[in-house]
Amino acid sequence: MMMPPRLIEKMLKIKLLILDVDGILTDGRIVYDSRGHQLKFFDVQDGFGIHLLRMAGVESAIITAKRSKVVTRRAKDFKVKYIYQDCINKIKPFENVSKRLNLQPDEVCFIGDDLIDIPVLKRVGFAASVPNAVDEVKEVAHYVTRREGGRGAVREVCDLIIKAQGKWDQVTSRFTG
Repeated sequence: MMMPPRLIEKMLKIKLLILDVDGILTDGRIVYDSRGHQLKFFDVQDGFGIHLLRMAGVESAIITAKRSKVVTRRAKDFKVKYIYQDCINKIKPFENVSKRLNLQPDEVCFIGDDLIDIPVLKRVGFAASVPNAVDEVKEVAHYVTRREGGRGAVREVCDLIIKAQGKWDQVTSRFTG
């Protein structure tokens, strides 16, 4: 897929990927078992995409409105160091992690899907969303993935960033022989 040069320019600067959870790392459904435990479904390719991105030198963070032990567990699997839960106002954790990593807003990519994500989407250098996002989010996003949230959308963005930065062959060569 050919990317417009203006998007490639945005992705060249990215040093941090920030992810929403529900609707981005998951398909947005929240399932409870018979004991009331929350279940979330994650796509394994998204996790590997985050791993590849880290190999390319790009950190990851999670900012989500809900608190969930499942998110904490999955973030540990991804080796995500920066996890912010219970965040209705996502600007504060965005500013916090950016400051901790000494990054400017144009060095950050955020993937979100709902109204509470818009303030961060408007601030970052590369704002991405998913086809199942609310229309207001898709309107402010620089890029809307082909794949749905929880179904490889994060992997799609990770791959685009790695390729735009010219690191694809370097990062994947150990897996592809």
